[in-house]
Amino acid sequence: MSHFKIHDIESAPVDSQPLLENSIKGFGVIPNLHGVMAESPATLEAYQLLHKLFQQSDFDAQELTVIWQTINVENNCHYCVPAHAAIASMMKVDDALTDALRNGKPMPTEKLQVLHDTTLALMRNRGVLSEEDKQRFFAAGYGTRQLLEIVLGLAQKTMSNYINHLADTPLDERFADFA
Repeated sequence: MSHFKIHDIESAPVDSQPLLENSIKGFGVIPNLHGVMAESPATLEAYQLLHKLFQQSDFDAQELTVIWQTINVENNCHYCVPAHAAIASMMKVDDALTDALRNGKPMPTEKLQVLHDTTLALMRNRGVLSEEDKQRFFAAGYGTRQLLEIVLGLAQKTMSNYINHLADTPLDERFADFA
């Protein structure tokens, strides 16, 4: 049994209410994850800001999806894997890419494979990246800015993945087809 409440506008702490209104503006509804996070206004605000900033990074929709789903799959997040499959679909990312990420298959391009491998290496090695991995990343056309932006994505997804594990956040109905 979860000890976590999924807040709506009325039940949320006062400081979370405008943040949940932002969720409605951005998603049309309050995703269950945001409802859980609303218990702590600072947590919800930080997550929303990280999400916004990561989407403003140098990565395109495919690359954002590779980073998000690499982290979600590695952390075995029951909520974020289908949620980000739905988000990828909304961003017009090819379903084949999402399926490859979910099923441990090769990426469709070498550049996306390097991005996937680099994200995994950063996760598994707690931020330590070998010189060989860095050179492979740079040879694929990425730079130090993108390495820092992967860490930004890691911060965002670590928050959501861990909170979903703690709260056993139920999957939103709108993501059910992507489960």
